[in-house]
Amino acid sequence: MPPIPQKPQTEDSTTFSPDVFFDRWAREDLTPPWNNDFRMFVLKAFGLPLDDDYEYVAVAQVTLLQAQTYVEFGGQGGLHAWYRDENGEVLPSPSAADIAAYTNIFRPTTSTSKALTALASNAKKDSIRLSIATHLQTLYKPAPPTSPLTVTKTKIHVNPAFDVWTWTCQNLEWAGPEPSTAKVRISHAILPIMYHHFGCVCPSYESLAVIRQAAAGRRVIDMGSGNGYWTYMLRRLEASSPAPKKCAKRMEVVPVDNGISEWRTMWVGDTVQAEGDVWLKKQAGGKEDVLLLIYPSVGNDFTGRMIKAYRGTTIISAGSQNTNGYTGFAKETLPQWMAREMPGWDQVLQLPLPSFAGKDEALFVFEKKAADL
Repeated sequence: MPPIPQKPQTEDSTTFSPDVFFDRWAREDLTPPWNNDFRMFVLKAFGLPLDDDYEYVAVAQVTLLQAQTYVEFGGQGGLHAWYRDENGEVLPSPSAADIAAYTNIFRPTTSTSKALTALASNAKKDSIRLSIATHLQTLYKPAPPTSPLTVTKTKIHVNPAFDVWTWTCQNLEWAGPEPSTAKVRISHAILPIMYHHFGCVCPSYESLAVIRQAAAGRRVIDMGSGNGYWTYMLRRLEASSPAPKKCAKRMEVVPVDNGISEWRTMWVGDTVQAEGDVWLKKQAGGKEDVLLLIYPSVGNDFTGRMIKAYRGTTIISAGSQNTNGYTGFAKETLPQWMAREMPGWDQVLQLPLPSFAGKDEALFVFEKKAADL
């Protein structure tokens, strides 16, 4: 396998710098492609040549020009057919207002529980919006009010991946997951490009803050860290936040990845290239650390191997909360597997995450039971 780049970079760009990128985003020198010119947005944002023909490989293989063509097709040919009735017939697309109500759930200024309630209370009977709201409310498992995982929202939070994701929802007419999303097998040509530049799942402010609160100054092992966007975001959050109460140590985030997957953009330059379970064994199983699994692979029992190799007390994962088989395990959810295979653990939180069209994702937090410590 090729070595992981030891500096932040975007392939074919001579100007990309994560800190500069975020500074430009904060002052709105860079913004999402509200004019729907997705190709030009990526070229400008990451400093790529106008004749760029890089082939983005994920579930599918696509160039920027091809992705832009699909954007311009809009919903033609079933490209936005995310919602169907019980007979398989495509339902009318949700309104822009319903889509905005969904994306607003994840803004750093909104209460998740209140936003979910509003999503349902303002929905029409038998509407897609009501189905989405009911689905998300059913799966939402908030931390108890006295829990250290309770997060106070903030108005200041720069997160380019979230802003671009918000644009994709409006452009692709996506208002969130519902029960039948587990059956969706289509995606969109934008997705591989989002993967390469921002990672496989978009972090919300609340999800990052929950990880920081759960760590309480411990080291976080970002296992299978990919292009490092979550690591970078967690480090920014830690650097801009006061030290946790009753904790002398600051949170450290260590990205670990075997380097099998290729990423055009790398947000960090210190990824440890190693097989995760082998590396954990050399680290005493990470018994003093938090295990973080972002979009853990289904293949080669990656998720199961990492969890079984871990000797600490806190497991956090971002991935599918349905049985579509995109992350974790092919035919069951992570909570289902944990309940059967790891009975010494309690699930303490399940938080919906910004989900790309056709996906249904959440943040899960598990703590080892006191009796098993």
